Amino acid sequence: MLDSTLRRRSLFAVGGALAGSVALAPAAHAAHHAGTPLEQLLAGNRRFVTGHGRHPHQSPARIREIAAGQHPFAVILGCADSRVAPEILFDQGVGDLFDNRVAGNIIDDLLLGSIEYAVEEFAPPLIVVLGHERCGAVSATLNAIRTGGEAPGHIAAIVDALRPIVTPFVDDPDGVDKAVSANVRAQVSALVTRSEIVAHSGARVVGARYDLDTGTVTVL
Repeated sequence: MLDSTLRRRSLFAVGGALAGSVALAPAAHAAHHAGTPLEQLLAGNRRFVTGHGRHPHQSPARIREIAAGQHPFAVILGCADSRVAPEILFDQGVGDLFDNRVAGNIIDDLLLGSIEYAVEEFAPPLIVVLGHERCGAVSATLNAIRTGGEAPGHIAAIVDALRPIVTPFVDDPDGVDKAVSANVRAQVSALVTRSEIVAHSGARVVGARYDLDTGTVTVL
């Protein structure tokens, strides 16, 4: 009963938010959202990498436009690393992306609930799990496995979550890089296997990797 009520409410909320955005700025909305959602993100990343960022949807007018309701076109599960801010590296703006960021871009119940909320309320057509080169959480987990050490405090929860994913790469010279990609793929799998809401939403779920040295995002 609760599930069906939430879904009905979500449909009304999404319809109202979408209608409002179209009514307020149809020309700008259409221009900014040309191509599929993934193509939009990758095009924005190319602008970012080449220094031709448009910095869209970052004006006072945009703030007023979406104050009454948001309609992000993509959900991002990314790392909390300060160098991997989705709106910047994808050249997007206020209200475009529903960000979820945590060290190691790991799905747990809280993150899954946040993503499910976005899927239910806004019906975004795209969910991206975004890992990145030389991820500190992955490196720390591999190091803990190699040395038999323990991470302090609640950092241990991150290590424990990543341990089964990265263990196969502990003796590999390129272990960190391979483990980063493996972790992205594992979190993509977790999204669709642990969440019926995500699995039945119709949203495309993809994994991607951000290169710290070049700024380029590559779809895995």
